[in-house]
Amino acid sequence: MILPIVAYGDPVLRKRAKDIEPGTLDVKKLSDDMFETMYASSGIGLAAPQIGQGVRMFVVDGTGINEDEEEADKDPSLEGFKKTFINPEIVDETGEEWGFEEGCLSIPGIRAEVYRPEVVVIRYFDTDWNEHEEEYDGMAARIIQHEYDHLEGKLFTDYLSPLKRQLLKKKLADITKGKVDVDYRMRFPR
Repeated sequence: MILPIVAYGDPVLRKRAKDIEPGTLDVKKLSDDMFETMYASSGIGLAAPQIGQGVRMFVVDGTGINEDEEEADKDPSLEGFKKTFINPEIVDETGEEWGFEEGCLSIPGIRAEVYRPEVVVIRYFDTDWNEHEEEYDGMAARIIQHEYDHLEGKLFTDYLSPLKRQLLKKKLADITKGKVDVDYRMRFPR
């Protein structure tokens, strides 16, 4: 089922999400719905708070990024990078911070350069409640860090300088009011 994306300004995006207790939620169905919603809105990652669910879960699929790239330009971290992360915990972030222009389905039409560490180690459960601890680098690490931030109540705009945030203030206010042109369903704060 395709669900509406929660827009910037909704309080659920600013709350730390709660752990999911096994058996309390159909995580396979939620995962399927989240992937369907993410694809319908042309995203590469989606966190549960972005569909109004304050739980610690996100889905990613970075495989499409490599599709139009020459073999030499493909990011190896994205090969087969389609996963569901339940109750994730970032164990370590290392390496040099590098900048990349990020965007967010909850903040449409705004993109900005964000610096993040190049390597992340994350512990999480899959939809069968098997525990994993894995290391990611490159774009896969960035996608994980961006979605993980959503579970912590943090948005990519929080990384911007006060001046840059001030310059975006009107655009962000317009998103909150529903004055935005997107080709996917959104839910705006009341």
